Formats: sequence, C-alpha cells, structure tokens
Amino acid sequence: MTASVVRALADAARDAAHLPGPRAACRACGRDEAVLADRADGAVVRHGEAVAKAHAPGTDPNGHRARIAVAAHPRLAGILLPPLPLRVRDVRGRPVTAWPYGVPVDAADPDAAPWEDAAVLLARLHRVEPAALPGPIPPMRGPAKAARALARMRAAAADHPAAATVERAWERLPAWARDEAESPRRSALCHGDLHLGQLVRHPAPAGPWLLIDVDDLGLGDPAWDLARPAAWYAAGLLPPEIWQRFLGAYSAADGPAVRAGADPWPQLDVPARALTVQTAALALAKSAAEHRDPDDVEQAVIDACARIACLPPELEFEPPS
Repeated sequence: MTASVVRALADAARDAAHLPGPRAACRACGRDEAVLADRADGAVVRHGEAVAKAHAPGTDPNGHRARIAVAAHPRLAGILLPPLPLRVRDVRGRPVTAWPYGVPVDAADPDAAPWEDAAVLLARLHRVEPAALPGPIPPMRGPAKAARALARMRAAAADHPAAATVERAWERLPAWARDEAESPRRSALCHGDLHLGQLVRHPAPAGPWLLIDVDDLGLGDPAWDLARPAAWYAAGLLPPEIWQRFLGAYSAADGPAVRAGADPWPQLDVPARALTVQTAALALAKSAAEHRDPDDVEQAVIDACARIACLPPELEFEPPS
C-alpha cells in the first residue's frame, strides 16, 4: 500500500469516526491511525471507532454499490456490520468504504472460536428474502474465486509437482461447480467468503458477533458458505466435534443449505471439493512466491486434492436440488 493510499484511508477513517461532528473534533481525540490490513484485495486503516477500506483495484462499481446498499438495509441488521457515512468514495481508482470498528476473533484462543455464532448468522443471512432488498443484487463470487485461484497458481507455480494434482482435482468437478452461471441454486443471499476472520464483535469489545466483508456478497448457492468448514473437516483440519457444532447450529437455525435431519453431503460435497481445490491452488501460488515448501496445513489440502483427483471416472455428480 502506497503512502498516498494510507493517507487517504487515514483521512477517510478520521472523517467516519467523527461524522456528523465537525472535522476539527478529530484533532483533539488523541488517536492515531493504524494499518489493519495491506493486501492487494483490500487495505484497511483504523482511526478510533471507525475503519476505512480501499477495495480491490478493478472492483465492479455497480456490484460494489449494490453490495454496500444491501449491507446498509434494515433487513440485515444484526447479521452484517452496517457501513458508515463517508465523504471520500474513491482513492486511486479503488472504491473506499467506512465501517464501525469491531473486535475480531482471537486467533490465539481457538477453543473460543464462535463457530455456532457464525453458523446462526449464515442461516439468518440465507433466509433473507432477496426481493425485499435493493437490487439488482450481483451473483455470489464463490465459483469465480475458485477459477481465479487456479489462474493464480498457473501463473506462479505451474511447474510445481503438485500443480498437476490440483488441476486434475479441478477437472473432476462438474461444470456447475466451476462456473457460477451454471449453478442450479442461485436464489439465496450468500456471504461468499465465510471464515472466522469475517466475524467481529460490535459494539466492541463484547457486543454480538456480526459478519463483515461484503466484497463477495450476492445471490448463489448457500452451500458455498458452508463449503470452507466442510472442506477443512473433510481434510482433517477441523475436528469432527467442531464441525458437528457448526452444522448443528446452522440446521437448528433453519439454514436452507442442507436438509434438517438428513445427510448434508449431497449438498455440500461438490462445493467443499471446489473450496479444497481453491485453497490448494492459493497455497501453491503463495508458497512459490515465498520460495518455500508448502507448510503442514497447505500440504493437507494438497493431499486432499490428490484424493479428489483419484475419484473413479464413473462417478457422476448430480446438481443439488
């Protein structure tokens, strides 16, 4: 992140923290700015009780505006963190948004991870009627993100011995799992990138958990929002008891992605495989860029791709009903 982007985001965060009061108020608050994230797909700066985010270059402006409008809608209160008013809307061609600061999940305390809260929030999100929201709502970007991960791996690690395994696992997926336009289930409002880093407590420090990051929010198959924890469970990275807690909380909250009391894997299997391939592709791209071997977690998802790639040719995936 360049110094000019940091300055612009710091100004935006100060404005958001002190609106609707006068700008002069921020000079007396005694708080400095802090860079919370500096990635190609999003840079975040905090000032006091507000954060400003510069979204990824090339963000579709129409889809971006629609997603922010959905996050601000009263139907999403208590589910998504709502945006704050903001004077600055753009920095170097990147859309800028402002949000209340929330306390993230403590990565140092995995036993306290709010899996049940995440599941209930997802179920509530999936039950929101899209027709009641401002639109048109863009598609959820799950399959598109998986395809981009494969492209990133091909550019950065095409010669890695495991790349061919990841490619074979990708090829074993049906067309409706590799292209959002082919998905048979596109009617639910989905988060699109669910993981524990997408939850914060607001008001800080002990308010309820809320979902953040609407960059992939849109209409799609709700099973994709459960696919990452399902993939971690299938790869041996998420203990069975935590997976059962998560799935049980989602079902108890009437989440529509799976059928209550029935085997969830007919709905989750293919999305979980796709997220496994996506994660493995990004792991290879990242490790190649850092000139290192994949770590144990990365190797686990690569190994899972090897199992996916060995599925019998006669196995045919049926689109979930």
